[in-house]
Amino acid sequence: MQPIRFVLLWHMHQPDYRNYDTGEFTLPWVYLHAIKDYTDMAAHFESHPAMRGVVNFVPVLLDQIEDYAVQFATGEIRDPLLRLLATPDLDQVSAQDRLRVFDSCFRSNHVTMMQPYPAYKRLYDIHETLRGYGESDLDYLSAQYLADLLVWYHLAWTGESVRRSHEGVVRLMQQGGNFSSTDRRELFDLIGILVRGLIPRYRALAESGQIELSTTPHSHPLAPLLIDFSSARDSLPHESLPSEPAYPGGRERVALHLASAIESHARRFGGRPEGVWPAEGAISAPFLEILAEQGCRWSASGETVLANSLRHAHAGQPLPERDRYLYRPYRLEGAAGGVTCFFRDERLSDMIGFEYAKWFGRDAAEHLVRSLEEIGRNALPGEQPVVSVILDGENAWEYYPYNGYYFLNDLYEMLEHHPSIRTTTYRDYLDSAAPAETAILPVLTAGSWVYGTFSTWIGDHDKNRAWDLLCAAKRGYDEAVRSGRLSAEEILEAERQLVSCESSDWFWWLGDYNPPHVVSSFDQLFRDNLINLYGLLRLPVPENVFEPIGRGGGAPESGGTMRRAS
Repeated sequence: MQPIRFVLLWHMHQPDYRNYDTGEFTLPWVYLHAIKDYTDMAAHFESHPAMRGVVNFVPVLLDQIEDYAVQFATGEIRDPLLRLLATPDLDQVSAQDRLRVFDSCFRSNHVTMMQPYPAYKRLYDIHETLRGYGESDLDYLSAQYLADLLVWYHLAWTGESVRRSHEGVVRLMQQGGNFSSTDRRELFDLIGILVRGLIPRYRALAESGQIELSTTPHSHPLAPLLIDFSSARDSLPHESLPSEPAYPGGRERVALHLASAIESHARRFGGRPEGVWPAEGAISAPFLEILAEQGCRWSASGETVLANSLRHAHAGQPLPERDRYLYRPYRLEGAAGGVTCFFRDERLSDMIGFEYAKWFGRDAAEHLVRSLEEIGRNALPGEQPVVSVILDGENAWEYYPYNGYYFLNDLYEMLEHHPSIRTTTYRDYLDSAAPAETAILPVLTAGSWVYGTFSTWIGDHDKNRAWDLLCAAKRGYDEAVRSGRLSAEEILEAERQLVSCESSDWFWWLGDYNPPHVVSSFDQLFRDNLINLYGLLRLPVPENVFEPIGRGGGAPESGGTMRRAS
């Protein structure tokens, strides 16, 4: 068995849920993932100091974490669900807020986050029974019911590391119900402590050398498409494109998102990031050129992107076995050659994302380690494979018992002590690797970590319509800036709003294969962002911006938050 260098990259991201007009958070996912997943992932590294890895934070997520920290510090809570948790008298809340509690507090994977807690499951059964008679019958549910539901929902979203270390959480879970306003306030205060401590915890892990922190262009834009819509046809030659020929000034916008991300990273973590995980692992040659221009050392994408590129470079020749090409870094010929590219093992990444949740934690950890050992056994003499496993650092754990605690704990423990598998980071790998280990890639076929294409964000009728709406708004922005009618402060406000409009997430969720309620939420969020942008530009809002883009209708795996590589 040849020695393995193993890079595990956890990608942390949530889209911008803030309404820039009101300052309110429209959805609570940032603080909920903060107290469950971002907290637990830090705790696993802290508990296993010999474990190395890469953690990628998207700046728009960090912006929102800091926003919540300010809310807790000032007491001016702008998240409606969090505000309700701390409301002293729930008898006085509005009908709209009552409905918000009912609509929000059952949104989770019931198998792992409700059924283990009989008191929480009972609250759900009561709600469903009354709703069966008619929505008006929910009026019978008391303020105490609301209090218990709010507490249980937040307890279910609390990380396993917190449950094992915080006596107050244990007490509330043992109490089971009849929670007082004091109980709710105690839980609210704990959430504040966890949120405020997140960025310092990850910075400390990075400063110790245990993890490398990387970044993504600021609001998670699908960079190759902003640069050139036709890049979608690299992997799908007949892909339908938006009616607009191109996103206006797309290359400059991507460069701006990247520069902003680098500044954000330096300010929060004390130094420039050396690597960039692009939004959705989406890369193209022009995008890599922008990374090179701004001094980025490494980037990464999906295995299928590499396979497509090699097929393109060696037309007519079959690909060798994946072990012969996947487990090494690459550089692209030409101006983008300053960036070293790594490509993730899609099978192993998808096993963590979708399959291991169904296994016993120890069995899953052992299977992953054995799979890495098999790569080492298949390596040629003298080879030192570098294996990349890259996936979301938050979305999978909702489907694991105990938020993936046993799987991650056992995996990290096995890797810490394995004689032939050395966990590392991309920065440390590049610092120690011999130049001969890097292969030259003659051509890059643009694509993402989902199917190796951009079909998740473009090509569908609804997605293309959203691009056309965004292009029209960007032209309005350009015209307003050129006109001179906006002050410098107004331009900055409009720019901040435009950055949010350019996120890839709005396009991810559009499509009839996604759940209707999620499509509706993100459709509305996207159009609200555009409406706010037109307002800041002092331009009339086009009528078509008020019309819903899509409706959804599917029930995808994992609720659509993740997709398999193929």
